Amino acid sequence: MVTLTKQGVILKENWEFAPVSPDTAEQKAAIEAGKTGTMAYEILKAHNRSGNMEELSLTFDALVSPDNNYVNILQTAKASGIEKFPVPYVLSNCHHTLCAVGGTINEDDHVYGLGNAKKYGGIFVPPYRAVLHQYMREMMAGCGKMILGSDSHSRYGALGTMGIGEGGGEVVKQLLGKTYDVACPPVLAVKLTGRPRPGVGPQDVALALVAATFSNHFNKNKILEFVGPGIEGLSMEYRMGIDVMTTESAALSSIWCTDEATRDYLREHGREGDYRPLRPQVGAYYDGLIEIDLSEVECMIALPFHPSNAMPIRHFQEHMEDILREVEQEGRRIKGETGAPFSIMSHIRNGGFYVDQALVSGCSGGLFENIVAMADILKGCGIPGDGLALGINPASLPIMADLMAQGIGNELAVVGATLRPCICGPCFGVTDVPADNEISIRHMTRNYPNREGSKPGQGQMAAACLMDARSIAATVRNGGRLTAATELDVEYRSLRHHFDEAIYKNQVFQGFGKGDPDTSLVMGPNIADWPEMYAPQRHLLFQTAGSYEGSVTTDELIPSGEASSFRSNPEKISEYTMISRDPAYVGRAKAVRAMETERRNQAKEGGEVIRSGNETFDRLLTALRERLGCGAKDITLGSLMVSDQIGDGSSREQAASCQKVLGGLANLANEYATKRYRSNLINWGMFPLRTEETLEIPVGTWFLLRDVRQCLEGGPVCLEELEPSTGETVRTISCTLDALTEEEKRILLAGCLINHYRGQRETPC
Repeated sequence: MVTLTKQGVILKENWEFAPVSPDTAEQKAAIEAGKTGTMAYEILKAHNRSGNMEELSLTFDALVSPDNNYVNILQTAKASGIEKFPVPYVLSNCHHTLCAVGGTINEDDHVYGLGNAKKYGGIFVPPYRAVLHQYMREMMAGCGKMILGSDSHSRYGALGTMGIGEGGGEVVKQLLGKTYDVACPPVLAVKLTGRPRPGVGPQDVALALVAATFSNHFNKNKILEFVGPGIEGLSMEYRMGIDVMTTESAALSSIWCTDEATRDYLREHGREGDYRPLRPQVGAYYDGLIEIDLSEVECMIALPFHPSNAMPIRHFQEHMEDILREVEQEGRRIKGETGAPFSIMSHIRNGGFYVDQALVSGCSGGLFENIVAMADILKGCGIPGDGLALGINPASLPIMADLMAQGIGNELAVVGATLRPCICGPCFGVTDVPADNEISIRHMTRNYPNREGSKPGQGQMAAACLMDARSIAATVRNGGRLTAATELDVEYRSLRHHFDEAIYKNQVFQGFGKGDPDTSLVMGPNIADWPEMYAPQRHLLFQTAGSYEGSVTTDELIPSGEASSFRSNPEKISEYTMISRDPAYVGRAKAVRAMETERRNQAKEGGEVIRSGNETFDRLLTALRERLGCGAKDITLGSLMVSDQIGDGSSREQAASCQKVLGGLANLANEYATKRYRSNLINWGMFPLRTEETLEIPVGTWFLLRDVRQCLEGGPVCLEELEPSTGETVRTISCTLDALTEEEKRILLAGCLINHYRGQRETPC
């Protein structure tokens, strides 16, 4: 089904690949020449401003942000001195649109976003019109382009556009005319052959890919280049459904060969001029190869609590009890001792696995062909109102309108499925939350703990399994008993989706290039500026506020759901940091922040004031002053988070900014799960310390990092564990900051991206 080749390969004729290694001068030359033959190289070169294809400085053709983070981005850009949007910037309102937590605050964000679009010249997609990624597919993507989004699923490779999902700081840099700086990423070939069997959908292919590549880091921070004869047998929506899920494999970006199907899609959306053929050159070099025989892909299920926990439904059914017992144990670990133990074994009845809820939504599930296939499977079926329910969120209003026009909406309504607004709600965990201990099957992007909206820390916990829309419909038809779509004999229609451009023409604010600087920005009561963030002094002193085994995901660092409503208020949203995994983290981090704040407040009055109100800290600081031969002002105190791996998941910058708002100065990990999370840390002035050593560090442990500037310039990075009563070193942990650009070094020394750009603006030329 999926075969991995870990060594480099060269593309030959007829989509054949030959392994190659730099053992001879001839092979080295072939590799170097071949690097320029990929589609990715061509696009990166066209967008690179550094003049060096090893160290890229990229600009993008368009930007996009959803309503759950664009306010923070706009506030950061305003504080950094923005004057206008230099490229088309789409502000979409699809994430927390229906979440009513906090009264007016979500709509206040929308008012603020529209004001910024008018003031600086942006594109504003009002609520319920489209999920952000579908709007970008329909209206913005084109062959050879690059788009940067502040959502991790910014993927438009099927349309020949390299999309990258990053934290808001990287979007701010583009808004300020800066560049996206990154070492040229490795490129992997993904060769598709064969044709999917009827009933096997794009999510099945995607989950097979994620299962084969996530845990072994095969795709991590790399570009996936989809090639091969199997592409021509896939519709554009099928390609998009696979493409958007490449984020879950930890890939940086993706690009696909384009063909007449691509041209037809762009023509249907009024943009045939954005088409050009893309394909790699014979002789192109790839750092690895993934081969997927589409004819062998089976209907898949990704069990809680990660998309990579995927397997064929057939395999799951054959080993159901053993597999679910492990899932139940993990769920009980996540939930902890609050409330009754999490149960999933109870869903086994009469030899089958029964679910309670079914949802298909958003950029991966809510596509026209997926929904039509569901109608075909459910034909003649009725969904009783005594339990299992099926909800569908189409990805855009044009898709919704066409489903109505072609009668699919009526068919689904008669069956008992409900069409909901065009939002990310259930995918983001802010709508359709299952009941306690219920199981939801979903064609969406993620199934992390509490991603479905439950709150394990408050004694309630549900779980989600990812599946393709076709198998979801088959399961619903079978009364909630897990069923692969290939088990049914279904006649599938080949209906063509008709896009009505008038919907967006009439309803989307198109302000690019038409900004009015006199526009006043309306800030609701929840919208708050960023607090003052201090530049680090010569030495850093840390107290460990959180220490964890295993992976810490971005959903744990700052959860989805109702917390997203407070993302416009840095202090309020920080209260949710680690709330689902370690509710005491916020209090511990605040205690460290209070010590430093008290000391700084006293120091403002003059003199070498070192009293913080905390006896241990004051004693330690006195000892360090003597030992290091420095003043108290030369030492900056902050909290530290420790874990094996940190940052798996979304691009949300709040996963880093909330730590900084709480007084965090660094993370210490064996691994940072994604490039985007590490970039978020740097942009918020958090030092991304990494070590190869085993991390067994109790909460409350004190550490010293000497000579910050020297560390940034390539000097040794050694964390010294301190004995708090004497300030003596107990042990040292050898660390690295890995590769940092000169710009990243300056951001860390400034304390955050805002300080850095504000300083540039205030420095005379």
